[in-house]
Parts: sequence; structure tokens; C-alpha cells
Amino acid sequence: MKNLKNSKIISFIMILVILVNFDAMAQLTGKQIVEKAYNRPVGKDQTALLTMTLTNSRGSQRVRKIKQFTKNAATVEKSIMFFQSPADVKNTSFMSWSYTNSKADDQWIYLPAIKKTKRISSDSKSDYFMGSDFTYDDLGDRKLNADTHKFLKSVTIDGKSCYVVESVSKDDEYIYSKTKTWIIKGSFIGYKKEFYDEDGDLLKILSIKKYEKISGIWVITHSEMKNVQKNHRTSMKLSSVKVNTGVSESSFTERMMMRGM
Repeated sequence: MKNLKNSKIISFIMILVILVNFDAMAQLTGKQIVEKAYNRPVGKDQTALLTMTLTNSRGSQRVRKIKQFTKNAATVEKSIMFFQSPADVKNTSFMSWSYTNSKADDQWIYLPAIKKTKRISSDSKSDYFMGSDFTYDDLGDRKLNADTHKFLKSVTIDGKSCYVVESVSKDDEYIYSKTKTWIIKGSFIGYKKEFYDEDGDLLKILSIKKYEKISGIWVITHSEMKNVQKNHRTSMKLSSVKVNTGVSESSFTERMMMRGM
């Protein structure tokens, strides 16, 4: 009986070892995790109303109302924003084209005060967009191969099981020394992201406050970027979200930026 009991214990231990090793082998790499998040289904197009709220260190707020449109194709994702209010930003528009290949994003901003459309240069990508805590670079689509991705650990945050991946730019001149992203297992939604400055200090935290399934697509409907060094934050809330309604390709032009929708 004793030998049989010992044999069962040994067999149980061996099964545990096999399962642990299998789990280790099945673990996705950092790059694979980010790639799955990058390729998460987002639909062919989307329309929404966006409320952008800027809150400074004293608690004072500025609220901006925006119409937003996106369209996804095989080689490019296009987005355009039209500021509706308040009066000091009304009729300002912003457009971004993000490519699936290695080509850098194209971005434009229309300034009604001078009635001109300005192309955002690569040197200006680190500038903050319309006084928010998002840079022009943040509003673009970071290329998968622009960074080295390292899986750090699995954690549970707010009851959600997440992968944590550290991404370090291959370009020493990039505005962030590294980022850390919490990606929900299964849905591969980026749930939280930390941005570190050139000295390696925490600069900003992007948090997802709410996401919903709309027409079968997971849509992030409320996010917040907080600059921890300046104690300033930007909230982005989507409403009236519609997916796959057939947004026209002609909506994403410099002419449309000037005309508005």
C-alpha cells in the first residue's frame, strides 16, 4: 500500500510538471501579444460623438465636443475629427492616416483662424494635441516592429486577467524611453498603458474606463490619459457610436476638413 501511495504521489507530481511546462510553452511572446491587440477586430468604419474633457491640477475643466469618423481598409486606417464647441476651437479639424506597412503616419490639422490646413511634421509628433495629454504620436498607430516587446508577467487588475508587456523603441530619439501595456486576455483590449519619459520616469498613464460590444465589435467608449508629472488629465468619452454604416472614402480629404461635416 505504501509503495502504491508513493507511486500515486510521484505520478501526480509528474502531471503537474508536465502541465506547468506545457503552460510555459504555450505562453505567447511579448510581440505576439501586442500583435493580437494590434489586429483586434474594429469593424470597417465607425462614427461617434466625442466629448473631450481637460482637467488641470486645480480641478478646472474645459469641455470640447467633437464629431469623429474612422474607416479601415486593407492598407490604411483613416480617421477625422471635427470640433463643434466651444467657440475658440469650433470648426478646427484633424485627420490621420495610419498605414499597415512601415510608412509613417500622415496627419493634418485645419485651423479656421487662418483658413489653412497644416501637415503635422515628424518633428511635431511629440507636441500635445489641442492642449490635451495626447501627443500627435499617441493619436497615430504605433508600428508593431518599431519596438522590442517583452512579456513581463500575467496579473489580475480590476478583476480582469491581463498580460503585461514592456515595449522599448528601436529608435533612441523616440519621445518615450519605454511603455508598459496591460492587455486583457481573450479580447486583447489594451486596458492600461504607462508611458515613461526620456529619463525613464513615469510620465503618463492611459486607463480604459469603459468598453462595450457594439454590433459585435468591442469599442472603447471611455478612456483617460493622465500626465502624472503635471497632474493634468484628458478624458475621452464616446456616445452615439455606430459601426459598419458605410462611411464614404470621400469623407477623409483636406477639402472635407475645411468644409466640415
